[in-house]
Amino acid sequence: MLALATLFFGVWAGLLRMGWGLPILRPTLPMSHGPLMVGGFLGTLISLERAVGLGGITSGRARRLYYAAPLLTGLGAILILLGVRHWSGPLLITLGSAGLLIIMIQIYRIHAAPYIAVIGLGALVWLIGNLLWLFGASIPEVVLWWMGFLVFTIAGERLELSRLLQLPRQVVLLFQAIVIALLAGLVLSIVNYDLAVRVAGLGMVALALWLLRYDIARRRLSADGQARYIAISLLSGYVWLAIAGGLALVYGGITAGPYYDAWLHAIFLGFVFSMIFAHALIIFPAVLGRPMAFLARFYVHLVVLHISLILRLYGDLAGDVTMRQWGGMLNAAALLLFLANTISAVVLARRRNQ
Repeated sequence: MLALATLFFGVWAGLLRMGWGLPILRPTLPMSHGPLMVGGFLGTLISLERAVGLGGITSGRARRLYYAAPLLTGLGAILILLGVRHWSGPLLITLGSAGLLIIMIQIYRIHAAPYIAVIGLGALVWLIGNLLWLFGASIPEVVLWWMGFLVFTIAGERLELSRLLQLPRQVVLLFQAIVIALLAGLVLSIVNYDLAVRVAGLGMVALALWLLRYDIARRRLSADGQARYIAISLLSGYVWLAIAGGLALVYGGITAGPYYDAWLHAIFLGFVFSMIFAHALIIFPAVLGRPMAFLARFYVHLVVLHISLILRLYGDLAGDVTMRQWGGMLNAAALLLFLANTISAVVLARRRNQ
């Protein structure tokens, strides 16, 4: 519920930043868009997923402690939303990200595998970015670390599934080299932000091409129903990752304006939410403890997301403010449709099982 609340208000804040005349609610709300979406919604959701996963393979009272991570990030986002002492929300989110790293260390101790190491690396760079933010760095200065958190998390999950294909050793080594390049971009941001963004952008393009070529999703396009929907969602997300990397290479260390907006949302909306749309059918039942039915109308929110993002990026790159605003409004509509369709899928599955 904390994650859903921060998603709602994070989207609200984003629409305010684009110039839509919605009630401001609090003066600090428009500037809270990024922290609410990354730390509040995505951070809480990912931490909850890891806590559920680790709780399922361990026993004892410590199982409940794992839920401190998503609880802290969710509460931190609420404090940011309410404007309670400017440092309190970032502090709780930072503590929550430390909790996620502890969870990943525990998982790695139980099952030491390369893909878990990559996901754990994502938790580490999120913690570093949050520490920089807590001690005064601006959002543009830490956003690359937040991107790294999500990119490494998703890349690690896809590497896990690639084991089914028994990829050649050189292909896995190439993946590891791409991860190192992305990490180098994050570290460089401390001393040379422009170069860091371009290096990370090159890594994003390389990772997108690797995923498009070697991810199992490409082989699932010929399947039917849920499998095909997941494959299409994943592959379209990889295209947005490549676009984000290309924008980073072209525009470098921009920290404001329409080009910055295009770069951020190509990855946070195009790539990350395509992954969420794809994985929701697998992750949500595990987290909620309830089955979900696959519905053909899932394609509606996927298509609306991509069309709206194309409109938004066109508006950004062409200087068309009206197109950018409507693209943003339709971005919000895609997320609301996703939530509505997800709820419908849970309700329908429950009725079928009665």
